[in-house]
Amino acid sequence: MPKSIQNLIWIAIGVFGAACLGGIAIHRGETINAFWFIAAAFGIYAVAYRLYAGWICTKVLMTDPSRATPALRINDGRDYVPTHRWITFGHHFAAIAGAGPLVGPTLAAQFGYLPGTLWLLTGAVIGGCVQDMVVLWASTRRDGRTLGQMARDEMGPVAGGAALVGTLMIMVLIVAVLGLVVVNAMKHSPWGTFTVAMTIPIAILVGIYMRNIRPGRVLEGSLIGLFLLLAATAGGGWVAHHPALGPMFDFDGTTLALLVIAYGFFAAIMPVWLLLAPRDYISTFIKIGAILLLAFAVIILRPELHMPALTQFTDGTGPVVAGGLYPFLFITIACGAVSGFHALISAGTTPKLIMSERDLRLVGYGSMAMESFVGMMALIAACVLDPGVFFAINSSAGIVGSTLEQATATISSWGFPVEAQHMMDLAKEMGETTLLARTGGAPSLAVGMAQIFAGAFGQSMLALWYHFAIMFEALFILTAVDAGTRVGRFMLQDLLGNIWKPLGNTSARLPSIICSAAFVASWGYFLYIGVIDPYGGINILWPLFGISNQMLAAIALAIVTTILVKKGQARYAWVTGLPMVFLAVTTSYAAWLKLFDADPRVGFLAGANTLEAKLQAGTLTGKALESAPHLIFNQRLDAGLTVFFIIVLWVVIIEMARISIRHLQGKPVPALTEVPYVNEATLPHPTGVGGH
Repeated sequence: MPKSIQNLIWIAIGVFGAACLGGIAIHRGETINAFWFIAAAFGIYAVAYRLYAGWICTKVLMTDPSRATPALRINDGRDYVPTHRWITFGHHFAAIAGAGPLVGPTLAAQFGYLPGTLWLLTGAVIGGCVQDMVVLWASTRRDGRTLGQMARDEMGPVAGGAALVGTLMIMVLIVAVLGLVVVNAMKHSPWGTFTVAMTIPIAILVGIYMRNIRPGRVLEGSLIGLFLLLAATAGGGWVAHHPALGPMFDFDGTTLALLVIAYGFFAAIMPVWLLLAPRDYISTFIKIGAILLLAFAVIILRPELHMPALTQFTDGTGPVVAGGLYPFLFITIACGAVSGFHALISAGTTPKLIMSERDLRLVGYGSMAMESFVGMMALIAACVLDPGVFFAINSSAGIVGSTLEQATATISSWGFPVEAQHMMDLAKEMGETTLLARTGGAPSLAVGMAQIFAGAFGQSMLALWYHFAIMFEALFILTAVDAGTRVGRFMLQDLLGNIWKPLGNTSARLPSIICSAAFVASWGYFLYIGVIDPYGGINILWPLFGISNQMLAAIALAIVTTILVKKGQARYAWVTGLPMVFLAVTTSYAAWLKLFDADPRVGFLAGANTLEAKLQAGTLTGKALESAPHLIFNQRLDAGLTVFFIIVLWVVIIEMARISIRHLQGKPVPALTEVPYVNEATLPHPTGVGGH
């Protein structure tokens, strides 16, 4: 096809996507069709991937397909394993797509559909996708170094030390929150627990099949894994209703937390080809398949979004997310737009799997674009619900009332009518006893997905679709836990290797086991504390998760901006510098509000002080009295961590500016640590996962 025709096609796609987005932005009717959201997302993602990402790879990063990657050069069979580009894509997508793109957009729907839509699309193509791809490129050029170690090597001991410690602490918190979400989703759910548990032996079988039995047979291994995973999903329903087997997979939160902790440890020390890569790869089939099926159902059904474009809760009085539209939209929706957690994966497991630099755009930019699309589908699923139903599910009992009658009356008074009988009937249709105050985003998302699926494929399967969606969400999140644990082990080894060099050897088994155990114990502590918290733990940890996650993204962008400047690409530093500035300012403002806002629902210190005053006045009774000291401690601990994260962020940014200015002035700065060029043609044919 002539180049001019190709350009015209891409221009047409871009104009179509922009027109759809413009229509969404200016529409102010009672409802709007969900099809326009999918059309806008497709047009914007496609053009950004083809043109913007392609330009960055060619002009800014100057990727070289002939350059041997660390997976090819080191190829130790455990962490460094050359892996087929689609398997690497599957691993990376599965690792980054945790709770964020599902929960964040669902919670942010309280502001209306428009703010979340604009942030998901613009944030991803300009910020999140760019961050993932550029960090992956930088780490691949440095033998898969972690983010903290790259900061130390490229920016010196001050920024490096702050980034190493700061990113490690953020990673502990992120994995703990992910673990808490998955524990809450699987608690007393034999169906979901059985299905997720079966992905482990299935992944091991597929890993052995594609590495030892039929090397390079990606399609065969994929089909086997997909068939077994679907069989496990279907079999979960039978297991859940079996009188003997059902109780064997019915666990409370504490037991599930211990099982997740144990799984995280073993997943971190096993060879990556045996469990992590194939498990994430086949899980990706379910994830992407379910999202594409949901998109297909939306195109067929063309449901109307009942949530208005903007609600009155943009002023900060919302019952789901405490705080105003700015800055709290941008920390509520992290994954799906921009997420610092992704940078840890891009500088953790993924660069050790990349077989060629030609795969950087697909794996880095493409995976994040796909995750952003997941966020769009989650937002659609939440907004197709009647607003009254949405707020009944996602508002806590302390705000709307503990009884169904109180809750529906309160929500109706906000202008979103909902009846108690309707909520009772809806819970019965979903196979649940109640849907009232099922906070956290996952249940309301499952209801929205189930209604779309049932509308397109049959109302008689509504309860089945609901439980499939719950399982789908749990599977989404758990794959991020195992990858995050392995990345955390790499980070801890990088940090401890500066104290005692043998501990930094990621290829040695004993240091890997020691550091894995230490990291798992760290996030396991926060997970356990969250599980036993009578308020669910997530209510306090999620805002801190959002702030720290976005601060981490700003830190990652500052590090790669420094690398670009030192590499002689200062004229392109805006590519990473602009999203860095926006995130740094926004998250610092959010952190200030979380520290000092007088509203106890917003400020950590105000919340702790208010609860302490009630405790001293003797107005608390029952469970509230029992949990008060624990909650007061947690709020003040969160405040301390927030201060620490702010300090780390601005230390790194100030050092980035200082080093960049010195380099441009011709003054000495730490040398680039990019490994020397090696032509991949000079290396033997690799034994990896999936072949070329």
